[in-house]
Amino acid sequence: MRSPSTGRPSEARSRLLATATRLFYAEGIHAVGIDHIVAEAHVTRATLYRHFPGKEDLVLAYLDEVDRATRGQADQAAAAGLPADGTVRALGEAIAEGIRSPGFRGCAFLNAAAEYPDPGSPVRQTVLAHRQWFLDTVTALLAEVRETGAEPAARHFVMMRDGAMAAGCLFDPELICDTFLHGVDRLLRASEEDRTGFRR
Repeated sequence: MRSPSTGRPSEARSRLLATATRLFYAEGIHAVGIDHIVAEAHVTRATLYRHFPGKEDLVLAYLDEVDRATRGQADQAAAAGLPADGTVRALGEAIAEGIRSPGFRGCAFLNAAAEYPDPGSPVRQTVLAHRQWFLDTVTALLAEVRETGAEPAARHFVMMRDGAMAAGCLFDPELICDTFLHGVDRLLRASEEDRTGFRR
């Protein structure tokens, strides 16, 4: 619901979504109940249900916020005016920065997928849509770097990212990020070799 005077989301909705985003990511979606959210956000249940008819609506809004942030990273990398390989490296650096951040707890989308295994779930479908966008984005970039095999290379990048995000909340994030970024660099070098036919 938006404020009639400004057209922006109401302060209560923004507070609810910010609270749910923090709690869902830190504690897990199923582990966080509505009562916990309304208490942390200092609103009533009636206020929550006025903005989000059910918990699933709040979960979808949470994932939409994370999706926006991730797309923002990709847009920022693209806006730097770098060549395609530089944009991929910048995207890798943004991923590494997230892994190094305090409170990092893995990929929000993979975490949500683990909690919603039903393929028909709207949450699951939202996760898949985000991942398809990410794969398409990396594929388009790598298509500018290599002559063939852009999609397999992009899938490799996505798998490296998934592995880094899973390991980054379990082991030394610096070591994980160094390994991930080294893998990105090797992938791009292989792409350059594929395009030019020369091994550097």
